Amino acid sequence: MNSVERVKNICKQRKIPISRLEQDLNFSNGYISQLKKGVFPDSRLGQIADYLNLSVEYLMTGQEKTIEETYDLDPETVQIARTISQTDSLRLLFQATLAAEAEDILIARDLLLALNKRSLHRQK
Repeated sequence: MNSVERVKNICKQRKIPISRLEQDLNFSNGYISQLKKGVFPDSRLGQIADYLNLSVEYLMTGQEKTIEETYDLDPETVQIARTISQTDSLRLLFQATLAAEAEDILIARDLLLALNKRSLHRQK
């Protein structure tokens, strides 16, 4: 299966019309259907991967590299990354911090620590 077929299948599984993907990414109407060789230009593949929340690697090959294959990380960091990637609320919080001001991150951290302390106090 080539990358165009893979994108079409993913969109079908997720009930995302190809026309909506094209419109949301500012591609011309029918762009994906016109790709006869089944290959996206690198820049477009990256946009589609971001849109579908998948890696370029997956769209190209149908397989994801594991965190261990991608980075040389210690086991604790690998476990943290796995937990974040597999937990919607943690992934959302992580993504929100990427766009946040440093001061806002500290405020949010302090709030979460206070809530955690409060929760632990209630359990006693």
